[in-house]
Amino acid sequence: MYLIITTCKEKDEKKIVDELLSSNLVACINSFKVKSKYIWKGKIEEDEEKLLFIKTTKYEEVEKKIRELHSYEVPEIICIEIKKGNEDYLKWVEEVVK
Repeated sequence: MYLIITTCKEKDEKKIVDELLSSNLVACINSFKVKSKYIWKGKIEEDEEKLLFIKTTKYEEVEKKIRELHSYEVPEIICIEIKKGNEDYLKWVEEVVK
């Protein structure tokens, strides 16, 4: 079980979220509006982005799909393994992800 974190442009959010859900690669995605500051190609940049919290059992497939759909040259894709949680919720994630 994994929590995958990624950021994207607001215009990319719908296609990423809809594709991951409709393909049954994920059970749930939470989306938050965030302001990001980062160094890119030697310059400090600032953007309004969407932060996505993605719950799944299929990290590799989800990473591949995000890379296909994402408009960034180097998208943030971070995976955190979920070792414990509400057993009923974790069971639901496993049942939904095909």
